[in-house]
Amino acid sequence: MCGFGVSFATTSLPCRSWASSSAPRRGGAIIGFREAIGLFQTVFFTTGSERLYLYVQNLPWWRVLLAPAVGGLIVGALVHRLMPGQRPQAVADVIEAAALRGGRMSARNGMAAALISAVSLGVGASAGREGPAVHLGATFGGWLADRLHLTRSNSRTLLGCGVAAAVAASFNAPIAGALFATEVVVGHYALRAFAPIVIASVTGTVISRVYFGDFPAFALTHSGITSIWEYPAFLGLGVASAITAIAFMRGVGLAAAMAEKSRLPVWLRPAAAGLAIGALAIAFPQVLGVGYGATEAALKVVFPFWLLVALLFAKVAATALCLGFRFGGGVFSPSLVIGAMLGGAYGFAVTALMPALSSGPGAYTIVGMGAVASAVLGAPISTTLIIFEMTGDYALTVAVMVAVVVASVITQNFYGQSFFAKQLEQRGYDLKEGFESALLRALDVSQVMAHDSGIVRPETNLPTVRARLQASAAGQLFVVDEGGRLFGTITLADLSEAAFDQAVDTLINAGDVARPTPSTLTAGDDLETALKLFRSTGEPHIAVVEDADTLVFLGCVHERDVMNAYNRALVESRREERGG
Repeated sequence: MCGFGVSFATTSLPCRSWASSSAPRRGGAIIGFREAIGLFQTVFFTTGSERLYLYVQNLPWWRVLLAPAVGGLIVGALVHRLMPGQRPQAVADVIEAAALRGGRMSARNGMAAALISAVSLGVGASAGREGPAVHLGATFGGWLADRLHLTRSNSRTLLGCGVAAAVAASFNAPIAGALFATEVVVGHYALRAFAPIVIASVTGTVISRVYFGDFPAFALTHSGITSIWEYPAFLGLGVASAITAIAFMRGVGLAAAMAEKSRLPVWLRPAAAGLAIGALAIAFPQVLGVGYGATEAALKVVFPFWLLVALLFAKVAATALCLGFRFGGGVFSPSLVIGAMLGGAYGFAVTALMPALSSGPGAYTIVGMGAVASAVLGAPISTTLIIFEMTGDYALTVAVMVAVVVASVITQNFYGQSFFAKQLEQRGYDLKEGFESALLRALDVSQVMAHDSGIVRPETNLPTVRARLQASAAGQLFVVDEGGRLFGTITLADLSEAAFDQAVDTLINAGDVARPTPSTLTAGDDLETALKLFRSTGEPHIAVVEDADTLVFLGCVHERDVMNAYNRALVESRREERGG
């Protein structure tokens, strides 16, 4: 769905023409995803409407209880059979692909993830559709980049095109779509990347409007701020939003830990969560599905104060269970719903305390949506722009900005960058160190490994060892046994007195003077891991083995080669971003 943005990311006219002509096809993928959600929802709940809770209220209780549980069995089977690591995929995987894999993504995994998320949302899982839509759009961009054999920089741009188009189409907000892609995924605003992403965002919006009509994600009626004296209240809502966002994100982590401790097989976990969600939905049907119907009701001040508070806690619990127990889906929609419930309840309280100065619960609902979502997503700029594009109200957007800044700062200080960054951190990826560190992680040891390393057997006599050391450019030998296993390493320092004492030549061999258990790397380790090991050991040459258990020797890697590879990648990336 990245649309015409592809033409700016490629470098040849035929590729531009082909990519532009395929824009409707990729736009149709996101439309197909949304229609698939409606289809599964119709099968399980007799309606494809986004106002699901209104229809669920009229269904038998047993159907509300069992639909998410039965659907969870289907989701669990799909996750178990189709997904790497037996977990659904969403925005964090797109960020990982952009930062560590040069924008490349698996088309098979992307389609499987979209199917799993469509089924999950269709059976009532409390999750979001924007994250899976972003993943699907990015998958098409990454797949196309691989087919066109684009450079790393252009591949990341094409990935961003898919993300921008998906967000813009979901919210009918092309500016916010472009900013979200550059703020969260690409990580920079260089014109070479920004221009195609903007065009892709516009294209995604146009295709969505042609099919769904020119309507914003939510029908907003509020306009204006009553008094400047309300801004302290908006600051307070920012603090409350940060606390809520942190509780929500920690709740997802707690639910995931509970799922692991339960020792339930992966295929059964979504069903267990589905049963709990179904039981909760009997009392609070608003927690089911994407939740846009409940959000719209909160914006129109349909729900009373007590129900807003109850739904705030219920939605946090329901979403945490769904995501922690491996239903597919994202966190964008749930964070908007949670923010709407928090803001609406906060608005009722403020209005009761100072009715003459309050703009009403509806205004605080909008501000709460932006503040909680920005804190969860780690995207304050694009989240604020989404609210502005939906409302067109400058004064209200300023209030949103105040709450967003407060919520984002508090969340970053007490939790971390975002929900996505925390997911990547739990997988062992820390992207806080920036672009240069991401470049190192994108390169493997196998790309710089030397295969012509100096090798001797443990039984090699000492004169031969001396001669081989003198001829070695690295000044180091690797002792490898007959089975190909690394036995140890030898440097001139390891020979010690035997280096010059020929009287021991018949008594000592390579195995006797070798330094055992040397530091090792595997061919799949990234260059950041290698560089850290070089720094911690102080060794300029490190052996590369098949794995840490077998220690089958493959070659060695030199520190200078690691630095040279990094410098080449850095220069090439900077050149591409400048359009050189």
